[in-house]
Amino acid sequence: MASKFILGLDLGSKEIKAALAEFKRGSKPVLTKVFHFPSAGIRRGIVENSGDASSAIAAALENIKELEPKAIRNIILAIGAEDISTQISTGVVAVSRADNEIYEDDIQRSVQSSQAVNLLPNREVIHAIVKEFIVDGSDKVMDPLGMVGTRLEVNSLIIDSFSPNVKNLAKCVEDAGGGILELVLSPLASSTALLSKNQKELGVIVIDIGFGKTGLAIYEEQQLIHTAVIPIGSGHITNDLAIGLKIPIDTAELIKKSFASASSKSVLKKEVLELHKIDSRSKGTVNKKFISEIIEARLSEIFEHVATEIKKSSNINRLPAGAILVGGGAKLNDILDIARQELGLATEIGRINPSPLEVESPELNAELEKPENAVAIGLLLTDQLQYAVVNKQPSTVASFVKRAFNYFIP
Repeated sequence: MASKFILGLDLGSKEIKAALAEFKRGSKPVLTKVFHFPSAGIRRGIVENSGDASSAIAAALENIKELEPKAIRNIILAIGAEDISTQISTGVVAVSRADNEIYEDDIQRSVQSSQAVNLLPNREVIHAIVKEFIVDGSDKVMDPLGMVGTRLEVNSLIIDSFSPNVKNLAKCVEDAGGGILELVLSPLASSTALLSKNQKELGVIVIDIGFGKTGLAIYEEQQLIHTAVIPIGSGHITNDLAIGLKIPIDTAELIKKSFASASSKSVLKKEVLELHKIDSRSKGTVNKKFISEIIEARLSEIFEHVATEIKKSSNINRLPAGAILVGGGAKLNDILDIARQELGLATEIGRINPSPLEVESPELNAELEKPENAVAIGLLLTDQLQYAVVNKQPSTVASFVKRAFNYFIP
């Protein structure tokens, strides 16, 4: 049976995460490997040094190429700089057939019509997420295929981004020898990997705390209603600790990950940390409660920004499924206490849903438990974003690749 290898690629400020899967027609994708590599030249989803970024990506792709050479030409790339914006747009078309039955091409034309929004020349549409179809004035239609009508409308959530940032990130991947099939917004990839239909129906927010930024996606009644990227992440906590404790940045990162609590209430005032036991370059002791206060202050700031984004699009009381935390920052000790305190929502650490994938080893099952892998693995499942991904291939050859990719997605 013919198969195709697809690579989900998440380029973080500190780490490159990649997930490799084999797609066979008529069966689930088989998760083959999850990779972690050091990153460089990228900060908050934006290329700051193209040479460093391309070199780091090239080193990662060379390792992946040893396992499956063709996969690096079939990349689904995560994007997610703070410059994204969202708006609602309506597309309207006449049903094309004499019998007025709605076919797939009518749906695609209506979605494309909704993408015809007025943007500045330096911005481009990344996704057009269908919110609802309207058939001859009858609204809240989720799938009009096969219905009868003369006029088909669609309301879409348009997500656009600053074009130079998108192109620079893609160029670094291409300069490193990679070939890009699709671009997908990071919070959408995380959501695809994590959320059940019931959670989306009830109302839920996914909060992806990366090293350089925090992405979020809010769902109600099965629909994405808002997404945003906040330019603050767990790396800011590391910097705060380095400054506050007057210690090297790598020591601060180690303390954050292994020796600190995000909640100052959970730490006794008399508890101290002997710095020389962590790093021979450092001397003296530091109060653990002071460490927690530094972490808590920055996390509170992040969640305050998240709460502001929720208020823009929803009512916190309409998110009964609560908040799902993912990303490397979600691994901070006692982070759930701060999230619940700041957001007033039931909160949990996200776990990747294994059911859309075949996972053949305990090692890979362990990778599904890591919240930092949500984006990379979610990228492999983006076919679930029905009508959502804008086709960016300009050439005939690239369009053929796109069609081949769709062929192998079950």
